[in-house]
Amino acid sequence: MDLDTLTHTSGEWLRGTGPESDIVISSRIRLARNLARFPFPSRADDGIRSEIESELRERLDRLDAGGMLSYVNVRTLEEIDRQFLVERQLISRELSESHGSRGVGISSEENISVMINEEDHLRIQVLRSGFALDECWDITNRLDDQLEQHCTYAFSNQLGYLTACPTNVGTGIRISVMLHLPALVLTKEIQKVFQALQKIHLAVRGLYGEGSQAMGDFYQISNQVTLGRSEEQLLASLQDVVPNIIAYERRVRQALVKENRQRLHDQISRAYGVLRSAQTISSEETMHLLSSVRMGINLGLIDDLEVPTVNELFIHTQPAHLQKIRREQLATAERNVARASYLRQRLNATGNGDPASS
Repeated sequence: MDLDTLTHTSGEWLRGTGPESDIVISSRIRLARNLARFPFPSRADDGIRSEIESELRERLDRLDAGGMLSYVNVRTLEEIDRQFLVERQLISRELSESHGSRGVGISSEENISVMINEEDHLRIQVLRSGFALDECWDITNRLDDQLEQHCTYAFSNQLGYLTACPTNVGTGIRISVMLHLPALVLTKEIQKVFQALQKIHLAVRGLYGEGSQAMGDFYQISNQVTLGRSEEQLLASLQDVVPNIIAYERRVRQALVKENRQRLHDQISRAYGVLRSAQTISSEETMHLLSSVRMGINLGLIDDLEVPTVNELFIHTQPAHLQKIRREQLATAERNVARASYLRQRLNATGNGDPASS
């Protein structure tokens, strides 16, 4: 796979075409699996890690993922290319920062990635645009079944699938939904959501999962429990909760419009204006302003820009993407200038500068 060609595209999960995609950016399911005859990656030396990669890569070559998976040898990548794949949600930070033999198989739509020698021997990941957990699970389950026909997984009749981290033992499944919640953040109602989710054992993380910040008002909500409940029960738990959060965000957005449409419109228009004219801008400020603009589009306050473009800009303005687009390494200050230039180019080519009238 030529990573440079990906700078001109975006994955299926960014296209804003899925159910409830005004609020739900993407749905994701990850499965952790390990081969029975090898130690976990953290206990494997380089020779064993190489043997694991060789065996599993052969299995990926035979996998029917609706098309062939393109294999990327992560071990041989430069740091910027590894970060590039992290920014696109195709590999985890753990895989990027690990050592020894490791890789990932990626589908052409970027909605499937299968990581080898991450925290576990295998991490099967399926991403879909919008609130589409059933579709994610159907694909994930089918891929897992195919692999299990040719691999003997580490499994306990008492505990279920065995994983490197005890919190994944059991089903080995992580179900997550990425939500855009700017109105709940603006009104500070988001804390009520956090408290409610903690009580029912759901985790809230940032854009890039565990340990990451909630940039751009993006929050990943996922299950914390994997042991003692079936995959279907865990799916049902999120499918019950997420619609309530979606409805809550929509109610607050409408209340903001009703209470002071002019002020909200002004805030969104200013954000759009800064993005279209700034000469230097940080990643954090970009995410914050794009968040306002994305909400403005969905509220009908901006009518010359589309959500998929904004979704793409969230990713393409990240540090590694900018440097890949520019084909040069850039210091922080240089990236801020390049980011502003890229935003001006994209937004002035797309929009006409006339937000919808109030």
